[in-house]
Order: sequence, then C-alpha cells, then structure tokens
Amino acid sequence: MPILKRDTGLSRRAFLAGCAGCPAMAACAAPSAAAAAPPPVPVPEVKPRVRLVFTHIPPEKPTWPYQGYDYEGRKKELTARLRQSCPAIEFLPATVHNADEARKLLEADAEVDGYVVYMVGIWTGAGMAIASGGKPTLFVNDLYAGCGEFLTAYARARRQGLKVAGVSSSRWDDVVQAVRAFETLKKLKASVILDVTDRPLGAEARAIAEVFGTPVERVSSEEINAAYQKADLNEGRKWAAAWIKGAAKVVEPPREEIERSGAMYVAMRDLMTARKAQAITVDCLNLFYGGKLPAYPCLGFCQLNDDGLVGACEADLQSTITMLVMAYLTGRPGYISDPVIDTAKKQIIYAHCVAPTKVWGPNGPRNPYHIRSHAEDRKGASIRSLLPLGQITSTLKFAPTRRQVVFHQARTVANVEEDKACRTKLAAEVQDPWKLLAEWDRWGWHRVTFYGDLRQPVETIAALLGFEVIVEG
Repeated sequence: MPILKRDTGLSRRAFLAGCAGCPAMAACAAPSAAAAAPPPVPVPEVKPRVRLVFTHIPPEKPTWPYQGYDYEGRKKELTARLRQSCPAIEFLPATVHNADEARKLLEADAEVDGYVVYMVGIWTGAGMAIASGGKPTLFVNDLYAGCGEFLTAYARARRQGLKVAGVSSSRWDDVVQAVRAFETLKKLKASVILDVTDRPLGAEARAIAEVFGTPVERVSSEEINAAYQKADLNEGRKWAAAWIKGAAKVVEPPREEIERSGAMYVAMRDLMTARKAQAITVDCLNLFYGGKLPAYPCLGFCQLNDDGLVGACEADLQSTITMLVMAYLTGRPGYISDPVIDTAKKQIIYAHCVAPTKVWGPNGPRNPYHIRSHAEDRKGASIRSLLPLGQITSTLKFAPTRRQVVFHQARTVANVEEDKACRTKLAAEVQDPWKLLAEWDRWGWHRVTFYGDLRQPVETIAALLGFEVIVEG
C-alpha cells in the first residue's frame, strides 16, 4: 500500500533559522516538557502476591546459627525490612520446619505468584520441596545461618532446571533487587507488545506470550498509516521543535522531515494508547524501503525509550522483549545495535541509528545527541546519541523459543566518528574479543546494551523464568 505523505508546511530555510546557534549541551531540556503532550502509556500497576517462607528447625536443636537462636525476632525483622523496601509486593509470611510442612503450604497456595524462601536456619529440606512445585522461587541465604542448606539446595535446584534464583550477599540491596524481580514478572503479564509489520506473527511471538505472558499484537502498514494520517500535526511539530532545540546539532534532515518523524511518534503513541501497549517494534527498513512508511520511527523510538517505554527497531521481537524485561527490572532503556568487533583494540562497537539519550532512566541526566539522516539510505531522520564513557555496560538478548539469554559486559571508551555504518557508534572494551566471535550464528546480529553492571538482575530474572544464561565474553 503506497503511503500518503503529509505536508508539514515548513521550509529548510525556516528549519535552519530555528536551529541556528544550538549549543552543544542545550540537550538537557526534556523534550517531553517542551512538547506538552499527553502522558505516555502507563506502566502496569500490579502488586504480586509472594509467599515469604522462613525455613529453620526448632531452636532447641544445636545447629547453625546456634542452639536457642531467636528465630522469631529475626523473622519479624526481615519481614518488616522487606515490606518497607518492596512496598509494591504483598508478602504472605509463613514458617516451615521440614519438607512435609512445605508441601502442605504449596497445596494452599494456588493464587501466589512465587516464593521467597528465606533460609534463617538449616537442614529442613523445605527449600527443595517448594522449588519442586514449579513456581518462580528465590532462595535467600541469611549469612551464617542458612549457608549449608542454601548452597546445596540452590545448586541442586539449578542442576534440575527448576525456576530458582539465589541471593547470598551481605548487601541488603542485593536481596531487594532480587525480590523485586517478582514485580517484573507480574508487569510483563499485564503488558502488550505491538509488532508493526506486514508479515504474519510467528514462533517468536507465540513464545513471548507463553514464556513471559506478554501478548504480541500485529499492526499492519495500513493501520500505522491510518494512525499517521489521524495524528495531530501541531503536536508532531511541537515534538520536532523540542527535539531540534535539544540537539547539539542537526546535520542532514530538513525541519519538515523531522516533523514527519514527530507525526510518526504521535501515531505510534496513539496506537499504543488504543491497544494499551507498553512496547512497539516496527519493521522499519522493509516498510520504508517498500514505500509503506511515511517516516522513520527512530526519533519516536528514542522518545519512548527515554520516557520508560519501549520502541524497538526492525520488528525484532527478541530485542523488544529484552528491552521490556530490563525496563521493568532496572528502570533503564536498552540500546539495540549491530555490533562491530575490533580484536586489535579489544573493542566491540555498538552501532545503530536509534539510541536513548537518558541511559540511566527517565529521571536521569540526558546526554548530548545529533539529529542525522538514516545511515544506509541517507534519508529520513535518525539520531546519533553521544553516550556516556567510562561506564560498565551489560549487553544481552533473550531468546524465548530456546529459553536462553546471551550476555556480556564491557566498558565504554569512545563515541566513534566514522561515516560508514549506523549513526550512533559506541565503542567499549571487552576482556576477550575472540570469545565474542563464537555466538553470532545462534543469536543474530542484534544485541541490546544497558548501562550498569546488571549481571545479578539478569541472572535472577533468567533463573525465575527458567532460562539459561550464556556468557559470551
């Protein structure tokens, strides 16, 4: 279906005049405030019900932590701390002393979303009995109290492929972060992904619905073009003006092209609002090259990601669900890329024409960016984000059909100046670039990069979902 282009009514001269003198760091005014648009699609408000199970043997018996230990006082303390630290979770405390009691608890727990098994003592057998029930289960080791049973039960549960994650840390935040994964699981079940494509949905979409509980709904090119035609032109112009004002510089696109991107953003957001969706991915290259898309969605994707939602490239559902999981788990946006590996410099260069500008989340600082044309065809409008350097990044992708997640980490060192390939090019140093060469046939070219050392939350959510983590470098 041919697209109908909208006349934005502004000349290149007007655009250049409006952009003159943009300072490099003018970026930091938030486009959302400047555009005065309606609020984005809300993240689902959910409250998972989690059974908080304390396991220990009777206090009169000699064992770790010690005979006569005040288990009741410790359980009250931990329950209060968890409720204060995780107010979005409904905790249902219980105590079990052995595997039989644990199995009886399971019989009464049809409605709970999962289990936190807090091992405040040892040698009950309760943890394995609960994990064998099949629901997502988190083992927490109360150090110097539950260690022996935690270590043996956790290893056994993982070896058996049970949905069990574990925390054995003196840092309370590690416990809280792991427990909050239950919020992520619940939010995923209350979310929707839109896939804008003329191709039928396949096995990946079915697996996402089955594994994460997140339905994927197809949107045709006709539907997105209809939404584009209905989009509020004045609002699209406001978004374009905000993006231009915030940019360190605008290189190729005329203002009317950026305004088409603004209208495309409004169209995508309107579709998401109508379908109650928190994520959208567009088969942008095929549709744009085929004359079925009036504008690239790149700038709109950046806005969605900066606002805490998900806009993902190329109808890549693996990357989309990865971004949605991590947005809920960490509050940070993902950066899809087509990486380049330079073994001489021990670098991986993450390259794409879309990237967020608020890598620490919607309330974090904004880094500078340039508005460019799309790299491959030199058309439309896209973004070069000058991403923060000297930072640890975690790069990953979930594969729902295989129930695996691939993962590596690196340290950012440069925003690469190179006319070839995509506009944003973030170079990062890795320990073993040769190991990174070994996994691309199974996972495809794309990876999704997030700022921060996120190994623990990735391991936790993967375990609760029953995924295997493949460390590729």
